[in-house]
Amino acid sequence: MSFCVLFPGQGSQHVGMGADLFEARPDLLEETADEVLGWSLREVCLEGPEEVLTSTDRAQPALFALSYALWDELAARLDGSCPVGAAGHSLGEYTALAAAGVIDYPAALSLVAARGRAMDQAADAEPSGMAALLGVEVDAAERLASSIRGNGGRLWVANINAPGQVVMAGGTDDIASLTERGRELGVRRVVPLKVSGAFHSPLMLPAVEPLREALAAVSFNPPAFPVWSNVTARPMPTDHVSALLARQVTAPVLFATILEGMAAAGATRFVHVGPGDVTTAMAKRTVPDAEVFTVNAIGEIEETVERLMAPVR
Repeated sequence: MSFCVLFPGQGSQHVGMGADLFEARPDLLEETADEVLGWSLREVCLEGPEEVLTSTDRAQPALFALSYALWDELAARLDGSCPVGAAGHSLGEYTALAAAGVIDYPAALSLVAARGRAMDQAADAEPSGMAALLGVEVDAAERLASSIRGNGGRLWVANINAPGQVVMAGGTDDIASLTERGRELGVRRVVPLKVSGAFHSPLMLPAVEPLREALAAVSFNPPAFPVWSNVTARPMPTDHVSALLARQVTAPVLFATILEGMAAAGATRFVHVGPGDVTTAMAKRTVPDAEVFTVNAIGEIEETVERLMAPVR
């Protein structure tokens, strides 16, 4: 049963998510979560409203907690089998680390809450945003960003998600100009993202020091399986975890490179665990020969485990 597990990041949240998990795992999602967070995770996830759930300081802990609880349910049914690797998209990297036992759940949830607050405050300090470019490769996106910065603008490559899919981050005016002039600039399609700031860009620098302070209070354990870094696209050494998580806030997310590296290391199966299906789509596009599964709910676990136990096609 050889597979890699993938966890989603911010943007996958939706009001009503995780109803089955709140019933099955009140220990994680109500007792522990509410004590760590100081607010009702159940209420925010199931009742919203959407503008509350989508705020960075609420969305990040919510997605982490639900994805981890779903992983814990999946892991219990794997008969001791472990993934051969794990990765998370941005915020999802914390879920991957918790799944691998590098950070325990309460400490990871507290870290994610601190990260969400710091990034929310950095976003409030300066109008900024993000947009996905479809039909453009990384080199072209880098040239475009460099050209805009050369003319006094603020735009950077923030996420390399899959072949032909790059996310940019920058000032609000530059994102608006990019959206309006996408075709003129050689981009097939520009999709503005519903996020509050320019994540994974230099505009997030104010969030780094508060996160470093939170990281300094945490102990990191050796992983039960390799966790691939968003920053380096390689498995994280235990003694580098803290530094890499601090860098991740302003560095591009190299998710396509991670998936390619996992495939080169022999991975032929990937399982997205958590709300949405964003890493499912990235894996299918980046590693088209791989088998890709999606687990959004407890009811999907049994079938997924059966399929993972079946011989590789």
